[in-house]
Amino acid sequence: MSPFVVDSDKIAVLHAARRVWAIASVHGDAARLRAIHRAIAARFEAGDRLVYLGNLIGRGPDSADTLDAMLEFRRAVIGAHGMFASDVAILRGAQEEMWQKLQQLQLALDPADVLAWMLDQGVGATLEAYGASAADGMAAARAGAAVCARWTADVRDRFQAHPGHAQILSALRRAAVSVGRDDGAQLLFVSAGIDTSRPLATQKDSFWWPPCELGRVTEPYGEFARVVGGFDPAARGVVEAPFTVSLDGGSGRGGALVAGCFSSAGALIDTIEA
Repeated sequence: MSPFVVDSDKIAVLHAARRVWAIASVHGDAARLRAIHRAIAARFEAGDRLVYLGNLIGRGPDSADTLDAMLEFRRAVIGAHGMFASDVAILRGAQEEMWQKLQQLQLALDPADVLAWMLDQGVGATLEAYGASAADGMAAARAGAAVCARWTADVRDRFQAHPGHAQILSALRRAAVSVGRDDGAQLLFVSAGIDTSRPLATQKDSFWWPPCELGRVTEPYGEFARVVGGFDPAARGVVEAPFTVSLDGGSGRGGALVAGCFSSAGALIDTIEA
């Protein structure tokens, strides 16, 4: 079989994965993420890989602490198992996409409307976690581009004051693929879903704002055995279908944080809830 090739600046590749641990949308619930980390650490084996399925931040109260917890565990698991940095993939979700766009809010055609929509989607919790104010943001957005630019610069400075946070979010991948020892792609990991009518290379926003739920995918997508997603608007927990798995238990929205372990062939062989 010929090697599976993707743009590694956009798609993470988990090489020679024996098993893959996938952590669903955390949404700023650092306590649940740390509990999931403890459970995974106790079960992690040589050859395992790890992927965070986006939406680490937003909605919940502890977005900054959540990123700290992720960075700490990433370092720990890589060091404990002699892994490469590329053996841990961190995906962009809708919350990370909005957070990036928010820091350029002054460039929007109608900054106040854009910010209002983002606040409805949960970005206000991330602002609060970094000591910024949504009310100040709305006032700045209505006051013109110059005032808005000063507010976004302040938000950016607050974010960058946390070591590693800006660097890790600038290096997020749109999706991740696990590649078996025979160089064949087996699993596709995404934040929320995919547009099945488009090839992998042309997907973008559909990874975090998909045209349909993963559970409605009724045939294999490309050469992947399964597509695994970490966000479900209905937060139904583990939803397993022949060609897809969704893992969102509603973390940061009053529900549980879910993680799943997948065999190299795509079977869901273990789940954890916290």
